[in-house]
Parts: sequence; C-alpha cells; structure tokens
Amino acid sequence: VLGCPSVGATENIMLAAVKAEGTTVIRNAAKEPEIADLQNFVNRMGGRISGGGSSTVVVEGVKSLRGAEYTPVSDRIEAGTFLIASAMCGGELALKNARAENLSALLDKLREISCKIHAIDDKIYIKSGARFSPKLIETSPYPGFPTDLQAPMTALACICGGSTVVVENLFETRFKHVPELIRMGADITVRGRSAFVRGVPRLHGADVCAGDLRGGAALALAAISAEGRSTVTDLRHIDRGYSEFEYKLRGAGARIRRVRV
Repeated sequence: VLGCPSVGATENIMLAAVKAEGTTVIRNAAKEPEIADLQNFVNRMGGRISGGGSSTVVVEGVKSLRGAEYTPVSDRIEAGTFLIASAMCGGELALKNARAENLSALLDKLREISCKIHAIDDKIYIKSGARFSPKLIETSPYPGFPTDLQAPMTALACICGGSTVVVENLFETRFKHVPELIRMGADITVRGRSAFVRGVPRLHGADVCAGDLRGGAALALAAISAEGRSTVTDLRHIDRGYSEFEYKLRGAGARIRRVRV
C-alpha cells in the first residue's frame, strides 16, 4: 500500500514483482498513462500485469521474460511544454503524436486563459488568445494538473493579466525557477507551497540559470517570450528531459540557439 500514488514507486514495485514468486497487489498505485504503458510493454515480453492506470495493480510473477518490440507512449510533458510555449508567444501551433486525453488538465487551463484548442486523432492544434490569468494552478496526482508542468505554467502566468495562485502539493523544492523569473521582471511571492503571481505586461531579457529540469524549460520559454536577449545556463538539466529542445523551438519560430562554451 503506497502512502502516496508515486509514479516511480509504482513502476519499481511492478518491475520487482514481475519475476517474483506469487502475486503482488499494489494499492493506491499511480494512475499516470506511463503506468499502463509499462504494463503493456512488460506483458508484451511475457509478464502478467493487470490494472495499470487504476489505483490497484496486480502482478502475477512469471519465471522469465522474452524480447519484444514496442513503441512507448508519446511524452505528454514535452507536448504540454510546447503547448505552453505557444500560449506564451502567440500564434498557432500543431503538435503531432500528442494525445489530448492525457493532457486534459492542462488543456482546461489553457482554454481558461482564452486559448483555442482543437484535438483530433493524435494531433492537437492551439491558437493563442488574450492570455487572461489562470486563477488557480494546483498540482495533484494524475489526472490532476501535473507537477512537471507547474514551472512552465508559472512562467506563463507571469505575463497573463491579473493574478494567479500556484499551489505545489507534490514536491517541496519545485519553485527553484522563481528567483530566476524575478530576475526577468516577474512579480512572484512564494510562501511555503504556494506562489502568488501577479501578471506583468512583459518579461525582459536576463542571464538566468536552470536549477532543475522543468524549471530550466520554464526559463527557456520565458526567455523566448521576453523582450531583449536572455542567456540560460546549466542546460544539462533541460537535456535530461527534452530531446533537441532548442531545435524544435526554433522550428516553431523561436529565436534561440545553443552556444558551446
């Protein structure tokens, strides 16, 4: 029984139980799409797992696994990051191989700030709107708002009209990006697990440092939407979770390049 429906804990117990003797039942399991995807992959290899994507996962141990060919589910956090980038910078964007059903909490927030969104099959189309302030962004386990998109959404809230309260319920150190956003002109106050964001007309360029993966992505989005030139350092954090991040942003119209030092 998990005290918190942790994705990593659920996945590790699933993997440990695959070849264990007998049956393992995981209660209060994480419900993220990646759990069901891992289940499907392991079952393709000869495992016997059921319940992935629900709060109870049952693993019946097997003696051995075999090789298999499998295509993992697309990265919903990467897709969400590019949707937020479009909302921050304006214009229109089409994402391919993106599943709207896995991003419903984010899409609801983007519609709340007047973005026009249309999803069909594995494509999501977004057109930026007037950027009204999202009044509340509160992270919670899936299908709630993902903690991995909290930092990019905080950056978006910085340039929306009005005020936003961001509540981080899952991780204690998820506001490392806030001091760097303030260097760019953001108006943010952090108290415990909450950040109070008052929108400003525009951010300005600055030299900032990525302190973690999602915070680094948030700073990159803030930089491409800001006036003037910005430099984001410590890209090793961003590289850990995004493939060819700057190339994809540049392909969508951003003026961004990587400088080797």
